[in-house]
Amino acid sequence: MSMSITQPAAQWFIREMDLEKGDFVRFYVRYGGHGGVYSGFSLAISNDPPNDPAMEIEELGVTFYVETSDAWYFREHDFHIKFKRKYDEIEYQMEPIKQA
Repeated sequence: MSMSITQPAAQWFIREMDLEKGDFVRFYVRYGGHGGVYSGFSLAISNDPPNDPAMEIEELGVTFYVETSDAWYFREHDFHIKFKRKYDEIEYQMEPIKQA
């Protein structure tokens, strides 16, 4: 289980959420929505500081993370956050971890 974010994606979050260096973006699981790994659950975001991060990555001075309480959603997957220029939107990719 790992996490990555492209620089254009980080720039999108900074612009859209009016973030500054030292800020945080939390990815958490919410009930409802579609397009997620598990039916009936989807990802949401907030700009709360971490309590117990399971995964985190810093890009352009902003820390992007997932709390341990939400790690179940990402198990057996690598979480990639990308920016789709054509649509000016974020794309989440959940890539199954390849077993050796």
